[in-house]
Amino acid sequence: MFHDYGLWMMAGPLFWIIVIGLIVWAVVTRSRRTGVPPVPEESPLDILKKRYARGEITREQFEQMKKDLGY
Repeated sequence: MFHDYGLWMMAGPLFWIIVIGLIVWAVVTRSRRTGVPPVPEESPLDILKKRYARGEITREQFEQMKKDLGY
């Protein structure tokens, strides 16, 4: 009599553990995909070019800084 229920008693909790695990996995995976994409970091040369374009530094300063950076 108990032998027939033994499989179901073990399979029932296992079923719910799997279902809950899949739900958690789906939520975590979806939240990672819908997040804001990472902003690529600017290289030092890109920053230097922007500063020169905005007029913050002169051409001579730009060339010297570029040389100092190894570009």
